Amino acid sequence: MATEAAIAAAEAVNADTNATDEATSDATVDADADEAVDADGTSGTDVRADEAATQADAVTGPEADTGSVTAEAVSDDAAGRTEGSQREPGDEPGDEPGDEPLGGPRDEPADATADATTDKAPREDRDEAEDRDESADPHGERPAPDQATAVFRALPPHVDQPTTTLKLGDRDTRNPAPGAGTDSPAGGGAGPGRAPGAPTDAATSRTPASPPVEREQERTSKFVALKPLDEPSTPRRPAPKPSWAADAAAAPVPGARTAGPAETSALPTASPERTTQQPLPPRPPLDLLAELTNTPPPRETPLRTAARRVKIWTPLVLLLVIVFAVAQFLRPLPEPSLVLTAKSTYAFQGEDIALPWPEEGQGWMDVNGVGTMDEFGEQKPVPIGSVAKAMTAYVILKEHPLKPGADGASIPVDAKAEQEGGLDAEGESTLNTLKEGDKISQKDAIAAIMIPSANNIARLLARWDSSEKEFVEKMNQAAKDLGMKNTTYTDPSGLKETTVSSAEDQVKLGNALVRMKALTDITRLPVWTDQTGKEWHNYNRLVPYDNAIGIKTGSTTKAGGNLLFAATKEVGGETAIVVGAVLGQHKPPIIDTVNAVSKTAVIAAQDAVKASTVLKKGAVVGHVDDGLGVRTPVVVTKDVSAVGFAGHTVKLELTGDGGELAHQAAAGTRVGTLTVGDGKGGAIEVPVALQDAKSEPGLGTKLTRVG
Repeated sequence: MATEAAIAAAEAVNADTNATDEATSDATVDADADEAVDADGTSGTDVRADEAATQADAVTGPEADTGSVTAEAVSDDAAGRTEGSQREPGDEPGDEPGDEPLGGPRDEPADATADATTDKAPREDRDEAEDRDESADPHGERPAPDQATAVFRALPPHVDQPTTTLKLGDRDTRNPAPGAGTDSPAGGGAGPGRAPGAPTDAATSRTPASPPVEREQERTSKFVALKPLDEPSTPRRPAPKPSWAADAAAAPVPGARTAGPAETSALPTASPERTTQQPLPPRPPLDLLAELTNTPPPRETPLRTAARRVKIWTPLVLLLVIVFAVAQFLRPLPEPSLVLTAKSTYAFQGEDIALPWPEEGQGWMDVNGVGTMDEFGEQKPVPIGSVAKAMTAYVILKEHPLKPGADGASIPVDAKAEQEGGLDAEGESTLNTLKEGDKISQKDAIAAIMIPSANNIARLLARWDSSEKEFVEKMNQAAKDLGMKNTTYTDPSGLKETTVSSAEDQVKLGNALVRMKALTDITRLPVWTDQTGKEWHNYNRLVPYDNAIGIKTGSTTKAGGNLLFAATKEVGGETAIVVGAVLGQHKPPIIDTVNAVSKTAVIAAQDAVKASTVLKKGAVVGHVDDGLGVRTPVVVTKDVSAVGFAGHTVKLELTGDGGELAHQAAAGTRVGTLTVGDGKGGAIEVPVALQDAKSEPGLGTKLTRVG
């Protein structure tokens, strides 16, 4: 029983070694402070060595069994290391007076030493020691106090040291204590670390040839490094200790000894052991699923990441594509447009035209629908006489259109018209064959004012339309609409000298009148016969010569001789019309003078007009753009001959025939008109048609359109 108690005590000492080392290492002074002396003059190393020896003697007391070799070995090893740590280099035991071997007799009894150790320990430690004593000996025998644990100083991280395995029951022969020897076979000799006079037992004697049998209680403990000792360990900050642990570690233990530098450097520093398990972060869903199905998750790679993104985004992209395609398909198609691709102008070769004009007055000459050929004099407002009746006829035909060859409306003759017809006796131009209650056709009324220049019929037409005052207002509004800036009308007949205009303004009116065939069919007559059968000669002596077609003469003493005229010329398969005006001719006879100078100018203008082929039949002049990038070319259906004169430039314009262009049409379908000229009247117009079939935009075009 005593032997088992001693072995249990030794194992308790070995089990508490780590905790004691950690507490003692905090209290142990660094290598530079190892030489410090305690307050009573005794080095800390000697005191700890004495305390260790005292505890070792207590273990091998009277109640210990002679077979407790393990406790003796631990005590011997601790004593030897303590002595070795106190020596200076070159010292031998016994050099100083009074030195005694560590295994010699001690002054203090073992019981006193044990009591002193117990008193210095914390209350909790004593309770735990008592519990261990009671559990170790069920018969009530109190085991010996715990064996003191040797303190080891850890090597620096960069020093390699082999791992040492200590077994209970074996002696440490690496550094024997001074004076240590072999045990006597009889067990009578006192071994190192054993208290003098301690009783021995025959069972405690050991022979080299017969090693002790290892029992369950004597199993050795091996200290295995947690990491390779050849790796430099990273210093760690020690965990904070309670205040009672620091006090217990700092307090010297009676009978314990301090390990020397050689011994403390022999053991590596163990890493602090983790005491608390930290919670792990939540695992990804794929890992949890793989764990449940016992299938490890696939390793994440760029290819798998790309495949996962494709699986996620592909349905969304497809949905957006479908919505976009439906919206594009249902959108209305843009309206097709006709675009001119040929040159927009054409210039005639040669120098500018200079017509033979009179020395006085003013004049202007145009080619109808082409442009101005020539002009002379200052374009200013002057009295124009009966030339004003040209505007009266224009307003009547605008308000009451008349088809060519038709008589038109029947106009009743009032008393005033009959009365004013007698003013011819005073030198005024009138139609004196009509009586009140008679009726005159619209055609004859126009002929009466344009050929014999009857003033009474001009005023009758104004009253028939509205009133003379309101009709004059219509005349001025029409002049404004035609761009006649220098013209003012004050009466329908032009008898008043306050009715003024310019040659340029009258040519603008003449260009509008020659487009009224019902009017030119009348003005081109050299003689008109009224409803009574009386003939009236045209004051315009240009007709019927030189293809002259009118238009109106006017003469007064104040205004002089004035003439608005027009003539045609066939050129290049087209009919060209020249329109001119000569004002302010005062050479008598004024009417003959104005006719003569006007004839010279009109013949020169006719000779200057010529035709030039601008485009051949089938030439591409433009295309139909469907607004989606598809363009179908259009061509002219015949030769295009521009009418003009030397030095003149005409314009080309491509226009639709009205209405919307179809999105689908066969080749040859007419889609518009090419106009050569200024677009007013006598300009040349040629139809244009599709060169190829025009088809509706396809599905791909509808889906990919942007605009």
